[in-house]
Amino acid sequence: MPERRFLRAAFALAALASLALAGCRESGGEGEYFELSGRLFVFNYRVATVQYLVTLRPLKPVGEGEVAVASFENPAGGEALVVRQKIWPLNDKVTINSPPLECVVKDRPYKVSIRIEDAKGRLMQALETTMVSSQDQSVLPDKPLVVGPLYEPNPELKGHPDGHLPGGRGVTCPPAA
Repeated sequence: MPERRFLRAAFALAALASLALAGCRESGGEGEYFELSGRLFVFNYRVATVQYLVTLRPLKPVGEGEVAVASFENPAGGEALVVRQKIWPLNDKVTINSPPLECVVKDRPYKVSIRIEDAKGRLMQALETTMVSSQDQSVLPDKPLVVGPLYEPNPELKGHPDGHLPGGRGVTCPPAA
């Protein structure tokens, strides 16, 4: 009988410790309001675009007026692409898309920085990561394959069923490193 009481007490103690640890994990560390929960390049073959997509998961309740400011390295060179997005308090995730990109190269790391700001523009948290595409942008057609609300074939691609034009996309990309 005493062995049974000991086992019950040990099990109860282990269950309480497990709950306590789970509670700590959900609250996040000091100063951490969000965690990076996803990141990928989105290739849309139909409209011939590629974009960064980053997903954040709140670790603490979101306050009114909070904003995510994402700075994406521009694969074509030049200034970073900056996206400013309101964070909605009731959403269980924050999804940030970049504008369409040019010159994405397979297996090359691209830098992404995200600032979480409060309603007054003060920095709450900074996140840094890199993103690597598993595809090169050359897999996309040079122009959208379809146009208009009825998805009609793009007349600019007449005679080029693969979507690749003799002049390419019309973009000069920096040399691959």
